[in-house]
Amino acid sequence: MNTGLVIVGPTASGKSDVAMAYAAAHTGSEIVAVDAMQVYRRMDIGTAKPTAADRAAVPHHCLDLAEPGDEFTVAEFARTALPAIDAVSARGGCAVLVAGTGLYLRSLTDPMEMPGRWPEVRAQLEERALHEGVPALHAELAVLDPMAAGRMEASNSRRVVRALEVTLGGGRPFSSYGPGLDQYPAVPFVQVGLQWPRDVLTHRIAERVHRMMAAGLLAEVEALLAEPQPLSRTANQALGYKELIAHLRGEVPLAKAVDTIILRTRQFAVRQERWFRRDPRIRWVQIQQDPVAEVVPLLQNS
Repeated sequence: MNTGLVIVGPTASGKSDVAMAYAAAHTGSEIVAVDAMQVYRRMDIGTAKPTAADRAAVPHHCLDLAEPGDEFTVAEFARTALPAIDAVSARGGCAVLVAGTGLYLRSLTDPMEMPGRWPEVRAQLEERALHEGVPALHAELAVLDPMAAGRMEASNSRRVVRALEVTLGGGRPFSSYGPGLDQYPAVPFVQVGLQWPRDVLTHRIAERVHRMMAAGLLAEVEALLAEPQPLSRTANQALGYKELIAHLRGEVPLAKAVDTIILRTRQFAVRQERWFRRDPRIRWVQIQQDPVAEVVPLLQNS
């Protein structure tokens, strides 16, 4: 039996609009934000966080969970989101997951045992990767955990370092924590993806970035920089923020920073689609003009 609805798609595809329209038409629906950057307080405009009006109209979960200076992990997210989904179901409602971050979504649709973190081990591995090269670390992983090594490219620094960090730091193979992200068992969610023609999505992304600038994104970033605690490594990667930080530090003109935000957002949208496309459980809808009008009716019988 389905216990929830998942709406995925690249940035600027209209996921939130579809979720709000669906929730408005279905009493008891509550929205769960599945976004790695919307968890940060005071990072509102650049993350396209739901407005106060939207939150007043429909209950929202998993927003504003951490300070911008905090590191926040997928495990921490799952510990908050999974009970929220269960609570919505217990109330007889429908949890509507609005997902822009693929790994965060998989932690909810396919709950997995999350390995810990060993910062000192990771720092040593990152240093080794610089001097020895990532393929050398991958070869070491192939000896210690051949199953994990076989699931990743030898050049993928992030994944290789993480797998070795867990294997060396935790004393057990990285692959022992689960079957991996390439497995797609049945789940109690209806999953729908929004896909636009590439040129149209490109235009929507540019429009969205300019709306954010007009709404005060530069001032939001300036206020964050003025806080005593600097942005965490994770928060600092949020699209729009790092580019405007570079501008505020005098490194690039504002126009160049905005152009870079648009370019990087387009590149990010491509990566999002590639991630979600791997999941055969997602039903894709080709959007032509209006995601709400074209998607919400299809969900009525889901």
